[in-house]
Amino acid sequence: MGKDKKRSSSSSSSSSSGSGSDSDGGGSQSPKRDGRKKVNGGNKAPEEESRVENESANNNSQEAEWKSQPEGRGPSLMERTKMLPAGRAGGAYIPPFRLKQMQAAIEDKSSVEYQRMTWEALKKSINGLINKVTKANITSIIQEIFQENLVRGRGLYCRSIMKAQLASPSFTNVYAALTAVINTKLPENGETLLKRVIMQFRRSYKRNDKPVCTAMVKFIAHLINQQVAHEILGLQLLTVLLEKPTDDSVELAVSFVKEAGSALHQLTPMGLHAIFERFRGVLHEGEIDKRVQYMIEGLFAVRKTNFAEFPALDADLDLVDADDQITHELSLDDQLDPEPSLDIFHPDPDFVEHEESWKSLKKELLGEEEGGDEGDDEEEEEEEEEEEEDEEEAAAQQQEIQDQTETDLVNLRRTIYLTIQSSMQSDEAAHKLLKLQIKPGQEKEMLRMIIECGMQEKSYMKYYGVLAERFCKLKKEWEEMYDELFAQYYATVHRLETNKLRNVAKIFGHLLHTDAMPWTCLEYIRLNEEETTSSSRIFIKVCVLAGHRSGLNSRRSSFKRSLSTWVCRSSK
Repeated sequence: MGKDKKRSSSSSSSSSSGSGSDSDGGGSQSPKRDGRKKVNGGNKAPEEESRVENESANNNSQEAEWKSQPEGRGPSLMERTKMLPAGRAGGAYIPPFRLKQMQAAIEDKSSVEYQRMTWEALKKSINGLINKVTKANITSIIQEIFQENLVRGRGLYCRSIMKAQLASPSFTNVYAALTAVINTKLPENGETLLKRVIMQFRRSYKRNDKPVCTAMVKFIAHLINQQVAHEILGLQLLTVLLEKPTDDSVELAVSFVKEAGSALHQLTPMGLHAIFERFRGVLHEGEIDKRVQYMIEGLFAVRKTNFAEFPALDADLDLVDADDQITHELSLDDQLDPEPSLDIFHPDPDFVEHEESWKSLKKELLGEEEGGDEGDDEEEEEEEEEEEEDEEEAAAQQQEIQDQTETDLVNLRRTIYLTIQSSMQSDEAAHKLLKLQIKPGQEKEMLRMIIECGMQEKSYMKYYGVLAERFCKLKKEWEEMYDELFAQYYATVHRLETNKLRNVAKIFGHLLHTDAMPWTCLEYIRLNEEETTSSSRIFIKVCVLAGHRSGLNSRRSSFKRSLSTWVCRSSK
């Protein structure tokens, strides 16, 4: 009997399924579709079902009321908007000018309907400004975004900026700079954003979601650069990534250090050193891919240059003074509340009072004044005029300042020395020295440097004698300057060492035997025992014999004539 009952139940079930399939068209897939629909419908929450039923009942009643109205009068714009089905954005799209008309038509500013309209407008405005911000227009966007109620839209701001950063990570530094400016005025916004970024990193790291994790790591790095987040958060992040190194985690750690390495080097050099030691250990273990090993080696090369290619802050994005910045000390281990309810509209019973308080706060943030009297404008103009006068006086004082430390002279001597030493031939050196654009009055210093450079050599080099000859023959004034230098060096020759003395004497001997300098310079010499010293006698001997030893025999006749004239004068 039991077997017969089982057979009958199975046959009845099969017949019922067969009849169902026949009624639906004989297909085998229709029962599955019907079953799926029933399951999905059965999974709806009872609250959702009751809400849908209430909305449909209200819509039917309103339609009945409109049908009962006279034919000439139709439903108003507000009533038609209420009848539209709610979408993902909370309602149907309404053009901005229509939205303003609807807001103006509502007399009760504290009603839930008006609050919802302002909430939608705030959401669109914040989202549009964040999507428009770039490095070029960030200053103007900051002025515009402070016009919006960022206290009420704290969650909207954090949500929009995280979505924008995830969509375009290349603008992360711009979003971090915008957050840094807002954080100085409204620290709650910066703290909420940092909490959500940390929570998003935790979630994506556990799920192995590499794109989201990469974006969050980059965002945290730039928030550390802007000092919105504490550097301890960066060290914790690197410790987590390198604790159990994989190819992806090490790659994320390398990218983080490149972005925030410059700031960490300034804020916590010992912590960064420990992280690099961990990188070195990972590299020596050799368990990761070759590509990632090359990335670590490249990171060490970047460290040697002190992160010159990856500065912490761009000049255009350094908008906050260090004294005004507020740093939030949050870590990866903290129990954080991202406050997701801030993203959802909630009716506010004190809406009007909160809006008024935001208006007063906005005036303080933007530096606006309620009065705006003419007297204030006149005072500002007077202050500007006084500032301009002070700047003019300061400029005049700067023009009168004279450099008594001879810094310019030292720099000139250094430049001349390097130019002479870097030249291969005397012609090249003369050409480079003439192109230095030496100021009037500094020519004598250039000629003196030629002699002093030759004086420093271990032995005499003809290079310096030929160079001095070039300048003597270029201008008559420079020839007279060498005549004066001859008198000065002869008067102080006893202060020079023997090697320097011989080099100076040979340079002047070269100038005399090539007729680059007149022989009348010998009038400064008095050949007697009282007015000469051993150093001066060596100087005269080397200077007179320099031309003969260098093979200038063609000048011997002129030398004898000049020497006889000089002897006759000195004996009188």
